[in-house]
Amino acid sequence: MNDPFSQVHPLNNFLYFLLVIGISMFSLHPYILAISFFGAVSYSLLLEGIKKVLLLQLKFIIPGMLVVIVVNPAFNHYGVTQLYRMQNGNAITLEAIVIGIALALVFANTINWFTCYNQVMTSDKFIYLFGKIIPASSLILSMAFRFVPKFSQQLTVVRNGQKSIGRDFSNGKFIYKIRQAFRIFSIMVTWALENAIETADSMKARGYGLKGRTAFSLYRFDLRDGVILAYLLISSVGCFWSFAKQALYVSYNPQIMIKGWPLNWQSGIGLVSFFFLVSLPIFIRCWDTYKWFRIKVDQRAVLPKYFDQISQKE
Repeated sequence: MNDPFSQVHPLNNFLYFLLVIGISMFSLHPYILAISFFGAVSYSLLLEGIKKVLLLQLKFIIPGMLVVIVVNPAFNHYGVTQLYRMQNGNAITLEAIVIGIALALVFANTINWFTCYNQVMTSDKFIYLFGKIIPASSLILSMAFRFVPKFSQQLTVVRNGQKSIGRDFSNGKFIYKIRQAFRIFSIMVTWALENAIETADSMKARGYGLKGRTAFSLYRFDLRDGVILAYLLISSVGCFWSFAKQALYVSYNPQIMIKGWPLNWQSGIGLVSFFFLVSLPIFIRCWDTYKWFRIKVDQRAVLPKYFDQISQKE
């Protein structure tokens, strides 16, 4: 993967996603949700490209957001600002609609950030960080994180194989489609169980989790990683300081109460810190692009002089 942030130390990768996803999930402040959303989408565009990101938003995230926005005011009737009263006596309130929008953004941010997480935090990074602390749990979590993409790839392989012998469930009568769908489902369940058993046996044969076992690793914590770690800590401290001062306090029940709206210096520190925290991969990508551009400019300036010197010697 040609992503500079993915090439930093796994500790920085994991800490970054822990902070960003944690703040995005547990804060319902509109500023925080907006910054998190644009940060997650921007980083997803850098990792996967506009086609995959747009497809994910249109097929899954936007419909999921609409469901949350519609369902929340229909079943939750807290709040004092009534907009409409239904025939059964329940009221549609402004507070329920607003918190539904906030929860929909939380849903979108969580999915987008975990999409980025799956691209950056590979299983070997996760096992490198937690293999010695919680060997069994880290292996299980690593297998769980990689299960969905591997399952999707294997499902495509199985469907193509079944289609080649005329057993796909896309054609035929309804009963035939159900039968073939269950056949493919049975194959996938068998594959998943066998894959899990083979992985466990392989790790056991290699002595995974035994005391004193060493493991080869390419990861080294250097000066650049120290600077990035300091950056993460400073920006996160600014966010948590604003939360501790309740400068970014928000409440939607029974009335809408949003502090830091308009901005003041306490909430501004928290929002600027969160913006810098979220934008770290983008800043690293920009810095890496700038260095590469300078290298190419220097080469263009040096090479003509080099060839001139060779021609003069000849």
